[in-house]
Amino acid sequence: MNGFAGTMVLARLAARRDRLRLGVWVVSLALFAGLTTALWADQFGATGDMLQEARLAATSPGIRMLGLATGASVGAYATMRNFVLLACLAALMSVFTVVRHTRQGEETGRSELLGAGGVGRHAALAAALLVAVLADAALALTLALALLAAGQPAVGAFAAGAAVGAVGAVFAGVGAVTSQLSSTTRGASGLAAAALGASFLAAGTANMAGQVDRSGVSVDAGWPGWLSPIGWGQQMRPFAGDRWWPLALATTALVTCAVMAGLLAARRDFGQGLLPQRRGRARAPRTLHSPLGLAWRLQRGVLAGWAVAMLGFGLVMGSMIDQVRASTGSGRDWYTRVGGSAQILDAYRASVLQMAAMGAAIYVVQVLLRMAGEEVDGTVEAVLATATGRTRWALAHAVNATVGVTILLGLFAAGVGLAAGAVLGDPVHEVAVLVPATAAQLPAVLAVGAAVLVLVATQRRRAVGSAWVLLIACILVGPMFGTTFSLPQWVQDLSPFAHAPKAPAVAITAMPVLTTLAAAGVLLAAALIWLRRRDLALPA
Repeated sequence: MNGFAGTMVLARLAARRDRLRLGVWVVSLALFAGLTTALWADQFGATGDMLQEARLAATSPGIRMLGLATGASVGAYATMRNFVLLACLAALMSVFTVVRHTRQGEETGRSELLGAGGVGRHAALAAALLVAVLADAALALTLALALLAAGQPAVGAFAAGAAVGAVGAVFAGVGAVTSQLSSTTRGASGLAAAALGASFLAAGTANMAGQVDRSGVSVDAGWPGWLSPIGWGQQMRPFAGDRWWPLALATTALVTCAVMAGLLAARRDFGQGLLPQRRGRARAPRTLHSPLGLAWRLQRGVLAGWAVAMLGFGLVMGSMIDQVRASTGSGRDWYTRVGGSAQILDAYRASVLQMAAMGAAIYVVQVLLRMAGEEVDGTVEAVLATATGRTRWALAHAVNATVGVTILLGLFAAGVGLAAGAVLGDPVHEVAVLVPATAAQLPAVLAVGAAVLVLVATQRRRAVGSAWVLLIACILVGPMFGTTFSLPQWVQDLSPFAHAPKAPAVAITAMPVLTTLAAAGVLLAAALIWLRRRDLALPA
């Protein structure tokens, strides 16, 4: 039998299974890119501060770590601000898609069932890569249309979309390779995420080591950028030269990874990875005797990765405080409006803590949605067959998420405080001010988590898509984007983030904190009651 027999059938099946998931990814990223670009076009078109903002981006090491400055146009500035985030999310979309239809299929037994029919050995791998690359192409086109709608030039818009899509396609190939190396879904995704982190660090290091040209608004990145798919995308320089030839590097990397994955798949046993599995202990530790200990064990790796990312993000944001203090014009006005204070440093501290809360909410959603995964995969059946009830199981995940998000917010605040204190000369004071201020953001994140638990309890198999849509809506109508786009106050109040005191710019008052906590408690109680009353969606 041809090793690729049945590829198109499996590709149609994978596309049908992921049509909603991939649609949410594509539309959300395009909406974010279009809205932020329109925002900056409106701000800089009205104030004429584009040149100053571009020079600040080119000369600030912290900003250069997060993006490559290429010019003083709105499109170039928007690409510098958004590209790394969009590229990383596109890469994760591709990795999750490929791993889901390769390694996860083997892990759950679906691939074995399909392989019993007229399906070749490499069909599932080829189908997964095809669906992921087509999703990246759709993302590239949708991003370009969003940028066009924001008033940007067509050539630059399509170059920006292609750059993001190319990074996603490369990491589809990376996910295909890691799916052959690891014998578990979590391991394959973790290896691909590590490769994405290395790519980000290489591109960021290249940007920081680069040289600012004579114009003062553009940076020539260093050589490490050529080792990174993210660096290749940045070298396309949308809206500032529009180079297309780096796409050849991305195409070569994708083809190389696909061929390598096929060769590795032919050399391993079905259901197994090439890397040896670590042997577990003969006896389980006492911490695994409770649902809380089990939830912690399952999520500690995710928490560790998020902890490193949040600490690093805090250090970068804190290192920018001197540039923010010296800023003028629209940039300064934006921080004072979002941060709720005329004092620029207090406003900046408050605004970055709001950003951290939104990032931490992503972690909470990710952690709590594991409950839906355990239910669909059937692993919760073994847990609930013991003396553990549904309430204890759900509360274990809720407590685990609460502890984790508290740690993440504290690490971010400590990172900002240490880096800002190193610039201002008093790191102890900065940490002492910022760490307690994160407590004001915690109730809003917990309210989002409680709402996700309600979705898990009521939506069953549709909880994943509904939870991510809910989070995106809370962020877009919240104080950061709501203030930026001048949304009515009643619309902003629909987001729990709008009710968090803007500490340390303003004093923390008890009423909004207690009200948000009470709302979170009501949602949690409703989720627990509903979970106890319905049947579990266990596999047959």
